[in-house]
Amino acid sequence: MPETTKENQLSIRPVSKGAWFRIVFLLLALVNQLLVIFNKSPLPISEEQLEQLFTISWTAIAAIMAWWKDNDWTKKARSRVK
Repeated sequence: MPETTKENQLSIRPVSKGAWFRIVFLLLALVNQLLVIFNKSPLPISEEQLEQLFTISWTAIAAIMAWWKDNDWTKKARSRVK
């Protein structure tokens, strides 16, 4: 049996959180599509509630982006010489 060394070992990265996030959302979208095909209401909410949810989501995303971009949270931003 050949001896294994560090050079011979295969280095495999773990699956990123972003990849898991995307696959879960893809699965949810596929389940939603199947429910729509079979005339089932995937989310029992009214149009008014959907509009409110969209508005709240849009505002939250905009607020988080503005907060993140306006502050020097990343190492790259903090290391710049002003």
